[in-house]
Amino acid sequence: MLSLVQTTFELGLISSLTVLALFLSYTMLNVCDLSTDGCFTLGAAVGAMVALAGHPFLSIIAAMMAGMLSGLVVSVLQTKMGIDSLLSGIIVNTGLYSINIAIMKNSSLVNLNKTETVFSMLKKRFEGTFIGDNSRLIIALFFVILVIVFLSFFLRTRLGLAIRATGNNPAMVKASSINPAFTTIVGLCVANAFTALSGCLLAQVQKSANIDIGSGMVTVALASLLIGNAFLGKGKVTRRAIGAVLGACIFRFVYTVALRFNMPASMLKLVSSVIVIAAISGPYIKSRYPMFKRKMDLRKGDK
Repeated sequence: MLSLVQTTFELGLISSLTVLALFLSYTMLNVCDLSTDGCFTLGAAVGAMVALAGHPFLSIIAAMMAGMLSGLVVSVLQTKMGIDSLLSGIIVNTGLYSINIAIMKNSSLVNLNKTETVFSMLKKRFEGTFIGDNSRLIIALFFVILVIVFLSFFLRTRLGLAIRATGNNPAMVKASSINPAFTTIVGLCVANAFTALSGCLLAQVQKSANIDIGSGMVTVALASLLIGNAFLGKGKVTRRAIGAVLGACIFRFVYTVALRFNMPASMLKLVSSVIVIAAISGPYIKSRYPMFKRKMDLRKGDK
């Protein structure tokens, strides 16, 4: 049971990097980027192929660079070519399917069982110690903390504040002689770099990358973000970012519980949908509850 909880926490931390990407693009920049699934797979594909070539650490940098390129394409379609943000994300996500297949050398699966990864290297370096036994957890936690610290400082800089202002009021930003197209491009590039990093780490921890590894990640990330907002959705950037990570871990825990009840694999997407519905409708139902209670009290009084 302890091993299961640890694995759930590890996967929750890795997927939380995608949630933090959505936190930046969706919450701060107010852009719903639907290229998340393809970008996640892109990070996994690039990371797996570079690791397969014998460069596990370089694979992380390469994956993030590929994610930034994906974000650049999405943002340019929005800001320079007049394509709606939702449609541009769908277009890029569709195109990335073919690109990811090409990166994986026209194969739908890349096997890393005999390949050195950042996780296996740390485990081998500290074999027999606490660090070696918990290498996956330590590396996942390291990158999550690194991203949270980066976001906490970045969103307080002049550029970061401009990105936040663009999400709140693009017209005001434009009137302040700040180019909203530039802030959108930077924000989406950074966000997609985090998404690709998440995909790269998941591929290395699972010792494989397949073309469907990112399927449904935008749904998972959105649900996790909304769950995190319910717990730590107010306050400073650091607090809200930690809430996003907490939401990812909670979502992964619910997912694991569903698996423990021997739920068929074909039903797991339905579980994701139900969690998303609960996360989105929960705050609304909670806000409507006092009014509903008053109506019920009035009906009882009339009787």
